[in-house]
Amino acid sequence: MYGKKWLIVLGIVLGGWLGSAWATDLKVAYVDIQRAVNECNAGKDAKKTITKEVEKFQRQIADKQKELQTMKESLEKQAPMLTPDARATREKDYQGKLREFQRWGEDTQNEINQKRMELERNISIALQKVIQKVGADDGYSFILEKNESIVLYISKALDITDRVIKAYDAQKK
Repeated sequence: MYGKKWLIVLGIVLGGWLGSAWATDLKVAYVDIQRAVNECNAGKDAKKTITKEVEKFQRQIADKQKELQTMKESLEKQAPMLTPDARATREKDYQGKLREFQRWGEDTQNEINQKRMELERNISIALQKVIQKVGADDGYSFILEKNESIVLYISKALDITDRVIKAYDAQKK
């Protein structure tokens, strides 16, 4: 299930226990990818973009809910005066608009979530390239992802997330 991750951790542990020359040259760090995505300039811009879309969506929801509420109140006031067929037709229209509103809301929410995930994925891919460059430039043997379940403990001193964020932001300028 863990495959390569277990091999890496096993190599680190065995290297440390065996005290080999290789283990003394071992340089390990980790990056919190999610924090880097959230805190880099591109991540902040993406968050602003998504926030604007969510706010627009919420305004549209409020407008459509108001429209539906008005339609419902009108139907309730006029119901006693309508023929059974007319009442059934108006209720059917209201129910149809309500279903349409619910589908629209779900579809729009899904679109926003998909856009957010796509933005985060693109930033994450770019960050991985920066991590590889930082790893090569700074001579790291391993750079681990902080949030992977295989890492049970790692010292905060090994965190290079801030360095990766700075390198990522610098390349975008």
